[in-house]
Amino acid sequence: MSWAERLQGVLVALAALAGIAVGLATYVGDFGEYLVLPCLVAMLTAVFVQMDPSYVGQVRDAKPVVVASLVLNFVVTPLLAWALGSWLLADQPDLRIGLLLLLVTPCTDWYLVFTSMARGHTGVAAALLPVNLVLQLALLPMYVLLLGGKSAAIELTTLVESVLLVLVVPLAAAVVLRALARRIPDPARGTQRLTDAAAFAVMPLLLLAVAGMLAWQAQEVADNAGVFWKLLAPLAIFFVLAPLLASMTAGLLRAPGPERVALVMTTTARNSPIALAIAVAAFPERPLIAVALVIGPLVELPILAVLAQIVRLRSPAKHETA
Repeated sequence: MSWAERLQGVLVALAALAGIAVGLATYVGDFGEYLVLPCLVAMLTAVFVQMDPSYVGQVRDAKPVVVASLVLNFVVTPLLAWALGSWLLADQPDLRIGLLLLLVTPCTDWYLVFTSMARGHTGVAAALLPVNLVLQLALLPMYVLLLGGKSAAIELTTLVESVLLVLVVPLAAAVVLRALARRIPDPARGTQRLTDAAAFAVMPLLLLAVAGMLAWQAQEVADNAGVFWKLLAPLAIFFVLAPLLASMTAGLLRAPGPERVALVMTTTARNSPIALAIAVAAFPERPLIAVALVIGPLVELPILAVLAQIVRLRSPAKHETA
């Protein structure tokens, strides 16, 4: 795990503070809007470039855990997100939508790092990545429209277009880039250079997008600073319940230790960059939704780091890669 990954929560917080300071001190205007979405699309392209399609075949190696992961991520978690939002954020519709977008999108990147740190089955975890991505793409519009209620007043076509923009376009670009890398005389070396460059690019692009978004909406953030603390309770409840439910499910399945770790991590980690990109594209006139998604990683990343250490102590076997 690189130093940037270890300090991701701190770096995101610093980028957010820098963006707010710039936005309050100067007139940013529409420049922030034109900066944010391209950065997020480029960042997601870099994330998808690092995906190895060969991992899909490893799903067969742990079918019970894979099925459990899909049920927890795409049935239980959306219902939990809806319940927490309805209960604790009923008077804050934008924060409620932000929470929903965050919690219904399983992570497709850094959960692999935490799975490895915790000695989990990284092969199964990696195999779940493309499955989680495809299901997010297919189900997210339904989740927002069905579970968001009246507070998610948006045309289906607008939401679908936003999902296509921030998921399908980067995914297609990543496929093209990987195909081009394989056409050079040394395909393995070309692919490795591409994935290394993509891995390096993700963090700067995310930080630039966060800073740009908060500079663009600095006054909105300042005017509503007092409401963001309301997100802490539902986030805390989720990040306690999610690993507990995953661990209990793995116990009922009698899953081996490394597979149990993989299930806990993929159930707990959320995909804030994708959720942020969709919020910016689908709800440009409701900036609090996107700003709420910046808070998610500030809570999530320290919890995942601590959780990895706890699970590691309970699962001393060396992690598997299948």
